[in-house]
Amino acid sequence: MQWTGVIIRFVVSALVLMVVSWLSPGFVVRGGIVGALIAAAVIAVLGYIAESLLGDKVSPQARGLVGFVTAAVIIYLAQFIIPSLLSVSLIGALISAFIIGLIDAFVPTMLR
Repeated sequence: MQWTGVIIRFVVSALVLMVVSWLSPGFVVRGGIVGALIAAAVIAVLGYIAESLLGDKVSPQARGLVGFVTAAVIIYLAQFIIPSLLSVSLIGALISAFIIGLIDAFVPTMLR
C-alpha cells in the first residue's frame, strides 16, 4: 500500500503541474506526462531538502507567506536541474506557486 500511495501522489502532482502549465504564463512543462512526472519528482526532492533545512514552516500545510515564497523558489530552481523539461520565469514561479496552493486546497497532492 505504501508504494501505491507514492505512485498516486506523483501522478496527481504531475497532473497538477500540467494544469498549472496550461494556466500560468511563464511556466512551461515539456515532455508530456513523463516530463511532468520528472518535474514533480525534482520539485519533491527540492521541497524535502528545503523542509529539512528550514523546518516545518515551509511545508505545504503551513500555507503561509514563508511556504508560498519557498514553493516559488523551489519551482524556479527546478528549471536549472531539468532545463529541457521545465521553463519558469520569476513571475511564472510566483503565479504557479499560488495556483498550486489553490489546487492543493481542493485536491491535496500529499496523502494525509
